[in-house]
Amino acid sequence: MQKAGLLLRPCARTWKSVRMASSAVARRNPLENKVALVTASTDGIGFAIARRLAQDGAHVVVSSRKQQNVDRAVATLHREGLSVTGTVCHVGKGEDRERLVATAVNLHGGVDILVSNAAVMPFFGNLMDVTEEVWDKILDINVKATALITKAVVPEMEKRGGGSVVIVASVGAYRPFPGLGPYNVGKTALLGLTKNLAVELAQRNIRVNCLAPGLIKTSFSRMLWDDQERLESLKATMQIKRIGKPEDCAGIVSFLCSEDASYITGETVVVAGGMPSRL
Repeated sequence: MQKAGLLLRPCARTWKSVRMASSAVARRNPLENKVALVTASTDGIGFAIARRLAQDGAHVVVSSRKQQNVDRAVATLHREGLSVTGTVCHVGKGEDRERLVATAVNLHGGVDILVSNAAVMPFFGNLMDVTEEVWDKILDINVKATALITKAVVPEMEKRGGGSVVIVASVGAYRPFPGLGPYNVGKTALLGLTKNLAVELAQRNIRVNCLAPGLIKTSFSRMLWDDQERLESLKATMQIKRIGKPEDCAGIVSFLCSEDASYITGETVVVAGGMPSRL
């Protein structure tokens, strides 16, 4: 009996090595053959997310309002050997949303992942000075379009047995950025949209989560970090005393879209260097 045990030990070690190797391969490509749509993904946070999803094995469709931005982003990611295509998409236009979804379906057979990142920030100043037109633009693009692009992808996700949606909000939803009142309000609305979609779509095996970035150094947030006094004031609210990078957000989104997050829905992950984040 002792001799048999000695003979079985090398076999057990071999199988353990095989399982570990298999697990490592799976983790190297956690999104292998998934199809992902990322809105506003030719620069900044959206571009970093698109790159990371593709690095993790997904076929990614990037989008932007301008064709030249799409072409540049696709060319850059192609040079890195990633599976990326792109199309023009103004998320506020129904025909553009339909084309974005159709692009993924025609090229890759469906949609597994949506990252809703598109947003506008057309106003800086006092809340009492905001015009009706500014309110309409922010709520149309930052909130309503997010709900409608999600509605557009749900039927395609259902055909594939489920999917994952990640909505990009902001830490401004919790701790308002000075001068960005309507933007902050719109981002707070996305926290509620995430909760409601998560409840309704769970029965369809579609998970919905939210990313709330803090002060991330992008062209979109330039007005917050380009002024040194304003920057220092914001850094004083952080536990990690630096501006974030777009890449700080990308891995979190990939995780939320992967099977490792299969029991997570309706949650918001704050990536903000320890800025206060409670409503």
